[in-house]
Amino acid sequence: MFRRWLAILPIIVGAVVAAASSGFAFGQTDPIRVGFLTVRTGPLAAGGRQMEDGIQLFLKERSYTIAGRKVELIIADTGGNPVGAKTKTQELVERSKVHVIIGPLATFEALAIDDYIKEARVPLITPTSAAQNDLAQQKRNDFVLHAVGTAAQPMHVLGEYAAKKLGYKRVATIADDFTYGHEGEAGFQRTFEENGGKVVQKLWSPLNAVDYGSYLGEIKQNVDAVYAGFAGANGLRFLRQFNEYGLKSRIAVLGNPTCVDEGVLRNMGDEALGVVTASWYTSTIDTPDNKRFVQAVLDEYKVVPGFYTAGTYTAGLFLEAALKALNGKFEDSAACVRALHNVRLTSGPMGPIRLDEYGKPILTIYVRKVERKGGALVNTIVETIPDVSQFWKYDPKQFMASPPYSRDYPTAKNLE
Repeated sequence: MFRRWLAILPIIVGAVVAAASSGFAFGQTDPIRVGFLTVRTGPLAAGGRQMEDGIQLFLKERSYTIAGRKVELIIADTGGNPVGAKTKTQELVERSKVHVIIGPLATFEALAIDDYIKEARVPLITPTSAAQNDLAQQKRNDFVLHAVGTAAQPMHVLGEYAAKKLGYKRVATIADDFTYGHEGEAGFQRTFEENGGKVVQKLWSPLNAVDYGSYLGEIKQNVDAVYAGFAGANGLRFLRQFNEYGLKSRIAVLGNPTCVDEGVLRNMGDEALGVVTASWYTSTIDTPDNKRFVQAVLDEYKVVPGFYTAGTYTAGLFLEAALKALNGKFEDSAACVRALHNVRLTSGPMGPIRLDEYGKPILTIYVRKVERKGGALVNTIVETIPDVSQFWKYDPKQFMASPPYSRDYPTAKNLE
């Protein structure tokens, strides 16, 4: 019996070595489990549906296989609130044993799960969350990477454009009263005022606002424009009521990326015409990659893609590039994070993207104006600014030493 074991031992050892070298022994034939944090209920649900469109299209195009590994997508609805985001994140990590998470939608959700992500050491790729100060700077977390820019990043561009190109001097601002709204407004205000303009009034409305009448009645009449910083369907409601109050014919409107995003623009009318915004994406980007992407979304979902769909699709591109760099071996979370940080996208709907040392993208920002073409409203590109970082034209160290972008930036005493 002993001699028989000696005879077959080399065969057994050879089989084990072959299995190990093929990756089988280390689970390399198992699917990559991707957690996906979305919003299916509440005022942000429209964006959540578009996020799901983006990731589902990305995976369907690849037959749910990346770098030779099958991908299992595990979707969790956060409800669009911090508590729900943290609970669902814990479930994805501890119950579903996911290797990576894509999401969540809102900035305040990302802030709520940041510490847990760092503790759990599970990479998080955010496709829409635009938090700046906490997630990318003072409380940098290498396990959190951003496929899109910060709330302030395109607003730095818009503020300068409004002052220098449009010649506006006095602007009132109104924005959703949560982190995304706060940081976007502050970024706009900083560059607008540094280029000769002045924000003379700041108004904040709750995220679940339905009627903006009381705010519209407060807007100063001697302003050149109103900056509207809204997410979800709030931009649609605000602009409709802005027009109904007779303000559209007298006051221009500027906006953040989501104010007239394609996801809500298709439901708007003449109230959106002429609105000028800035973003890292618009469906009218004239590149072969974006044209193909827009057509694919139209074919699959019968809608024009916007901010949320493109951002989530781009998060998929980051995941794919990292997986290919690792030859599909994504189980080592530290190696995974390094690979994600080293990603340099040269293709995709949004154009070239690379990450800075804080895990935030350097990308192209487009200034856009709503026009009607072929019977449909579109965001026409009026200016293109490449290689925009979260720090704009500022020195990073000086930027981080400055007062953080917040609801109180700058103090009310600076307003007149």
